[in-house]
Amino acid sequence: MMYRFSIFVTLLVSCALIPAKSQDHTTQTPNKRIALYLGHTLIPEVRSEKRFVIPSWGLDLDYWFNPKIGLGLHSDIELETFVIKSEKTEELERNYPLVLTLDALYSPIEGLILQVGPGAEVDRQKSFFLVRMGIEYEIQLTHHWDLSPTIFYDHRIYNFSTWTFSLGVGKRFN
Repeated sequence: MMYRFSIFVTLLVSCALIPAKSQDHTTQTPNKRIALYLGHTLIPEVRSEKRFVIPSWGLDLDYWFNPKIGLGLHSDIELETFVIKSEKTEELERNYPLVLTLDALYSPIEGLILQVGPGAEVDRQKSFFLVRMGIEYEIQLTHHWDLSPTIFYDHRIYNFSTWTFSLGVGKRFN
């Protein structure tokens, strides 16, 4: 199943990165973006029955088809080992899990970005499929650099969910 998901992600990203026609890059906004995020992930269902907040790093690669619609390959790593209680009441140790998502991006107004997409949390013990929903706001700086506060919700299918709050630094390019 993970093999099929990997092929699907590879094909979508490959198609998104192939330009449909040559474009004049002198007058348009760059359509590719890379961003590095520093955040904190709230995990509400850990063994101690208390909310648990851990640091996380993220890396986003975005491709914008036009100013409103884009596709993003987003990855995050949670920087701790922790034990969660799943819906099946079993305990699972998560050891620096890596989250990968392929998100549809929509910008209803300049700067505001809504994201939703499928993904997976990968860990040595057990991996989970997940669905991500998020909101981001790009604050434009000079020379196509930006700061972007982000909030997103990851729901692991038939398991636990997390909230992540982060701040990113991004660069747009062609």
